[in-house]
Amino acid sequence: MDLLRQSWQYILDNPDRFADAVSVHLRLSAFSLAAAIVIFFPLGVLAARSPKTAPTILGVVAAARVVPSLAVLFLLLPWLGLGVRPAFVALTLLAGPPIVINTDAGLRGVDPAALESGRGLGMTPAQLFWRVQVPLALPIIVAGVRSAAVEVIGSATLAAFIGAGGLGQFITSGLTLLDNRLLLVGAAPVALLALLVEGSLNVVERRVTPPGLALSRGA
Repeated sequence: MDLLRQSWQYILDNPDRFADAVSVHLRLSAFSLAAAIVIFFPLGVLAARSPKTAPTILGVVAAARVVPSLAVLFLLLPWLGLGVRPAFVALTLLAGPPIVINTDAGLRGVDPAALESGRGLGMTPAQLFWRVQVPLALPIIVAGVRSAAVEVIGSATLAAFIGAGGLGQFITSGLTLLDNRLLLVGAAPVALLALLVEGSLNVVERRVTPPGLALSRGA
């Protein structure tokens, strides 16, 4: 408890520095996740709709998942230098695999009977995709986004190692100075942010799940 009080007191004594670190951490995480959705959702769609390219896409994605985030950061340094840019690229790449995998799984898992019903109503392929496939696959896609978001928020702490700032700078300072108070100032907000995002997207996932699908999953 004494350590918690000391950490809280540090935040009260340095509100501007703490607020700036939180702001950088949130912006970096949000922009990286948004970019990953824009880039990797279409790749998931391509994998689901193209049996020939699916093994290649999913194989590359699976291989990318085993590369440590810190390794990606340092591999990008020769091309992008220090700061926010390599951190943004690395976090975007980190967020990609769960989005691709869940998008592919969600679209492939759509009941063929639902697709046939849509065709019977005279829907075009585009209408069938956006009005039938995506809504039915959305819970699994959101689950992938949830997983990606939590990974990005946690891994954004590593951005401090290359001068991108964020809450990770307190963790690196705490490690350097052997100051557990600073470690907690950085680690506790990251854990709280991850839990908040996890809970919020879990609610979104439940709300976009069709009632019948929710019942079948519960069974």
